[in-house]
Amino acid sequence: MTESHELRIRVPVLARVEGEGALDVTIRDGRIEALQLRIYEPPRLFEKFLEGRSCHEVPDMVARICGICPVAYQMSAVQALEALYGVDPGAHIRAWRRLFYCGEWLQSHSLHIHLLAAPDFLGFDSVTEMARSYPDEVRRGLRLQALGNDIIALLGGRSVHPVGACIGGFHRLPDNSEIKKIKEKLKSVYDDCVALLKWTAGLPLPDDRQAFCCVALQQADEYPMNAGRIRSNAGLDIAVEAYEQHFGEFQVPHSTAQYASLHGQPYLVGPLARLNLNRDSLPSAVRQALEATGIAFPSDNMFHSIVARAAEILFAVTEAMHILDAAPDKAPARVAVRPRAGTGFGCTEAPRGLLWHRYESDDQGHIRRARIVPPTSQNQARIEQDLAASLTRFGFDHDDDELRLRAETVIRNYDPCISCATHFLSVDVRRDNVGGPAAPGDSEES
Repeated sequence: MTESHELRIRVPVLARVEGEGALDVTIRDGRIEALQLRIYEPPRLFEKFLEGRSCHEVPDMVARICGICPVAYQMSAVQALEALYGVDPGAHIRAWRRLFYCGEWLQSHSLHIHLLAAPDFLGFDSVTEMARSYPDEVRRGLRLQALGNDIIALLGGRSVHPVGACIGGFHRLPDNSEIKKIKEKLKSVYDDCVALLKWTAGLPLPDDRQAFCCVALQQADEYPMNAGRIRSNAGLDIAVEAYEQHFGEFQVPHSTAQYASLHGQPYLVGPLARLNLNRDSLPSAVRQALEATGIAFPSDNMFHSIVARAAEILFAVTEAMHILDAAPDKAPARVAVRPRAGTGFGCTEAPRGLLWHRYESDDQGHIRRARIVPPTSQNQARIEQDLAASLTRFGFDHDDDELRLRAETVIRNYDPCISCATHFLSVDVRRDNVGGPAAPGDSEES
């Protein structure tokens, strides 16, 4: 009579993601019995920190939530508070804010593609290894990231945790000499962006097709960044204010991070969801460059996210040049704000997807309650769903290192922003072996 026993393997993985956690997988009888993406960092309690603070402190405080996408937090916050207080800063401020956002998409997507994701698809453990074989591509990524940081600093005063945004506009807008320098840099990298899109489409990406629900902002006549209605490919079409009527957050025992669902089901936010829903809103030159890759969108292959990011880099550079060529007004840099009691909602598209804010204020402008729903929490249930489908299709006859790498690649593909740290994941794989020894390399912990 054979004896069934369970093996437990711990393998440290995934250094190229922000945050700390572990992946537990139990495999029994050739199928996944349990899969948990455990996040165990202490809760950061930013929403509670905001309570009792002046509304004017909020933009700088929420910028501290993320070192990579502070602009997104600031823009969702100021829009929510402007809606609450009945403030309209004007079309010229909206244009400057889109430029601000272009900088963030450019730096974040460039970092992810070149330093975090591409090594997975090219068979390298790190970008330093990849740089030996692909030095020009890595230099390109660093150039594009640096330009994104320059655009953020142009309007934010600095590129990390910028301090230039405020309710009603900006504390200052750039002078003509600063604008001229950025325009020259934008023109110099346009060909880089076209080449990057072609390069990502030529990477050996797994063909892993799945059904999933895409959610993103959608705005008539423009690709969404900082405005629009919330829509899905399943028919959802709601105002930002109606988010809580359709989306729910919940906790699970294995994670300190919140999960989110749409009508009780996982959903995807981020560049692939945006492109799937809004590709027809891209400028014609960007759309043509995307079509030239031969990859059809909407795509049901999650690994096409890297191509979507490259398309959004080309869009960000194109949009930034368009905004600066149109020379939006520089006065007033901000309009007056008179607080009043009430509730305001704001939603923009962070590099990683939908970022939704709600604030309650008293008539003196003090925050009574705040709620912030970041993209990574919205993607967590989808990541677990993707892991189960992708690992099953990949096959459990692979050794643990191969399964680990596949799991790492799936998770990194979402560019999860678990915290501002860059240390993540240990994997706990449990197998039921019947009448056999442990597989080579299996151990309790390594």
